Amino acid sequence: MLFCITTQYTAQALNAMLDDPNTNRFEAVKKVVEAGGGKLISMYSYGAEGPGAMVIFDVPEPETAAAITGLAVAGGAVRNIKLTRLMTQDEVAKVRQKARQLRSSYKAPGQ
Repeated sequence: MLFCITTQYTAQALNAMLDDPNTNRFEAVKKVVEAGGGKLISMYSYGAEGPGAMVIFDVPEPETAAAITGLAVAGGAVRNIKLTRLMTQDEVAKVRQKARQLRSSYKAPGQ
């Protein structure tokens, strides 16, 4: 299952990275994702809304993604974290098939 985390670094984390410019956050994130049985797909940095990061990773179940997110916040290095489940186009096709099957049982508000 693919997931995306977007987040901003805390002032504490930014100061630590300034103190050691060779800090490798990619390797740190990779280690946690792999410990959960997953694979780190990519990691990007961005400056909008405060310096932050975007991490895309693949894990076997959603509980692992939520645990990784919780660990990141608990460590104090990030804030305003958002976890998003990403879907492949094959998964989206399955969702559309399921929605078509369920469509006749749905009633919109006021109907």
